[in-house]
Amino acid sequence: MNEAYFLAIETSCDDTSVSVLRAEEDGRGRLKKIEALSNVVSSQTELHAGYGGVYPFLAKREHQKNLPAVFENAAKKFDLSKLKFIAVTQGPGLDPCLWTGINFAQDLAKKYNLPLVGANHLEAHFLANLLTLGIGEDEFAKNYLPAVCLVVSGGHTLLFLANAIGDYELLGQTVDDAAGECFDKAARILGLGYPGGPEIAKLAQTYRGSTPVKLTGVEPLTVKLPRPMMKQKNYDFSFSGLKTAILYFHQKQTEKTKKMPEYLQAMSYEIQQAIVEVLVSKTARAAKEFAARSIIIGGGVSANSALRQAMQKAADELEIRFLSPAVDLSVDNAAMAGAAGYFAWKRGEIAADPDDLQSQPNLGI
Repeated sequence: MNEAYFLAIETSCDDTSVSVLRAEEDGRGRLKKIEALSNVVSSQTELHAGYGGVYPFLAKREHQKNLPAVFENAAKKFDLSKLKFIAVTQGPGLDPCLWTGINFAQDLAKKYNLPLVGANHLEAHFLANLLTLGIGEDEFAKNYLPAVCLVVSGGHTLLFLANAIGDYELLGQTVDDAAGECFDKAARILGLGYPGGPEIAKLAQTYRGSTPVKLTGVEPLTVKLPRPMMKQKNYDFSFSGLKTAILYFHQKQTEKTKKMPEYLQAMSYEIQQAIVEVLVSKTARAAKEFAARSIIIGGGVSANSALRQAMQKAADELEIRFLSPAVDLSVDNAAMAGAAGYFAWKRGEIAADPDDLQSQPNLGI
């Protein structure tokens, strides 16, 4: 049995994260298990709440400020001389933020004379499920691949076919806003907090399902929003039209109605349902078309319980498996970047010189 210890860094958006990981390999060099020995995350959510979204250069400044302490906290219990390599998120993401992590990783790689590999942030969200399961690559392939994978977050919404780890085929992606971005913008329209997804989910859970919605002192109201592109045969997504429909519907209501709890609950429920139904419909259709063994989701929005429940139901109906990462591995974190970095390292995707590694903000799957 062989062991490989390595360090991973994630700064693609507004979460600063560093992780130390251990990979256990069999005699053939095949991964038996990968685990995060530490996974420290420093969130900037409160800092960006006033902007209603992530402000890239503010996020960069915070990464620069937070990285040394996050690194020290993640690595303090470990002998860094045992590390085999360093992995850092290379893209996709916000360019100023990516460069902060890359520059920090480059300095560490040179200081400790270690190989440096770039991690694909999209692949990392997929491989977060491998960390959650705690199994090796052969068992993962046997039981779950090929898989139709949905990565859904504030910055990304895409569907791809995973034939094997490292062998991916893009099926579709958003042509405008990401699903998480739609949640955020919808919450802002309704006067709710940031990030919008958890705020809308919280209110949606309190909705009692009366249609039309009974509002005190005003006429009952029917809340119905479109499901953009759901019936189209392709696997692309679009959420900007849904955001516009939410805005127009909300603007038509009186100020009294807009502040009623029953109205906000009904709107939150319908917004969540519209997004979830589109995501589940296209994912399930792709899983059936490509004879997938499983449906796998990842990304911040994958923590949404309504999405998980609907996706589990769709997988059950197709008689296939469903995987979603542990909630703490759904959000951006360095452990998942480490999983992607490990396989990049095994494939020999190592920077000839640490300074050669470049940010790729538009990197695809």
